[in-house]
Amino acid sequence: MGNSALRAHVETAQKTGVFQLKDRGLTEFPSELQKLTSNLRTIDLSNNKIESLPPMIIGKFTLLKSLSLNNNKLTVLPEELCNLKKLEILSLNNNHLRELPSTFGQLAALKTLSLSGNQLRALPPQLCSLRHLDVVDLSKNQIRSIPDIVGELQVIELNLNQNQISQISVKISCCPRLKVLRLEENCLELSMLPQSILSDSQICLLAVEGNLFEIKKLRELDGYDKYMERFTATKKKFA
Repeated sequence: MGNSALRAHVETAQKTGVFQLKDRGLTEFPSELQKLTSNLRTIDLSNNKIESLPPMIIGKFTLLKSLSLNNNKLTVLPEELCNLKKLEILSLNNNHLRELPSTFGQLAALKTLSLSGNQLRALPPQLCSLRHLDVVDLSKNQIRSIPDIVGELQVIELNLNQNQISQISVKISCCPRLKVLRLEENCLELSMLPQSILSDSQICLLAVEGNLFEIKKLRELDGYDKYMERFTATKKKFA
């Protein structure tokens, strides 16, 4: 991509607050964007070949609300990313991330986090510090179990489809706002699914197809009728 084309994109972004440059084969984060650290509200660099984010620049986008880097080659995120105090949407699907920065809990405004198709092996505990987080997508990773700390999550929707989960802490029933739990295509035995999810939680949509049990067996469990009451009430609300 020529310099003049990039310059034109930068000039447009200066006026609109939106910088979008997808499918351009970029191998690095455009350094030209450092001129716009106080302008940009949205950056979308999806479908490129970016391997890292520049620590000296990335934390300076003080107004940034949405950052998308889906389908790149990121292996690690710099701690400086966590300085983005206004960031509400972070989309990093299909990269090579194994973990999140220890300071990730500082992204206080974050509402939507998409990390599908990475190499996470555990539920990142930093997510439990994020009080405004509504939706988290951790599908298509390598997560094997859900630990007790999950009970502190504030999310409304948690997508864990297509992992390798065989164990879930009963604490998942304590999530105060969790309404939608997606666990399709994991390694769950029915005996490993906490019954309190059905009988004693806020969850009104539980998706568990493609595990090591038949769905009809789920319907025989104690508490399933309570779950169906919540499911039906929610369905009516949106009908």
